[in-house]
Amino acid sequence: MQITEIAKIGKGKRYRLFVDENFEGVFEAEILARYNLKTGQEIDDKFLNSLKIENGDFACFDRGLTLLEHGMKTQKQVQDYLKTKGYPLNCIEKAVQKLGEYGYINDENFAKEYVKLYCQKDGIKKIKFALKNKGVEDEIIENSLQNYLTDEIQEKTCLNLAKKKAKNIQLDGKGKQKLFAYLAGKGFDFEIIRRAVNLLEKENMGD
Repeated sequence: MQITEIAKIGKGKRYRLFVDENFEGVFEAEILARYNLKTGQEIDDKFLNSLKIENGDFACFDRGLTLLEHGMKTQKQVQDYLKTKGYPLNCIEKAVQKLGEYGYINDENFAKEYVKLYCQKDGIKKIKFALKNKGVEDEIIENSLQNYLTDEIQEKTCLNLAKKKAKNIQLDGKGKQKLFAYLAGKGFDFEIIRRAVNLLEKENMGD
């Protein structure tokens, strides 16, 4: 068997590989350079198959790493993304494991940073639901909430959101219902909402 063509794809670092005039797949430049592959080189089936496996593993890992360069992601988010790109499950498993070992994926750190960011915008229920949807384990979620989201923070955030929303509504019966529904939709517990609305009413009466 002979490599009959190595054709670059666009301006990137990927190449089409042809062996005995047959297309054998798209290969990363890193893999081709690693074995110093050239047109006219003789190879056998065993080497070609191992090359495809190595190329798939490398490409999958590199794609995952590129995704993480744009921001933190959970393990599930990376897995789901790589699945949409058509990588085999065995490649995805190896890539995710490697990314985790290198510290690029860490669901505990993700949950911590997510809670810190969204505790000023949402209630505990919404934050918990979002993290669960992103594939974070329940234990990690609970630890992050306990460590970084206090009742004081929730009450302050709820009150701030209530004040902003109340600028556009009257705090009569129907208005209070709308305000309660809005804050419940943001993920706050009923008791925290009740206290925030009561405090807001008292502040308004003092004006």
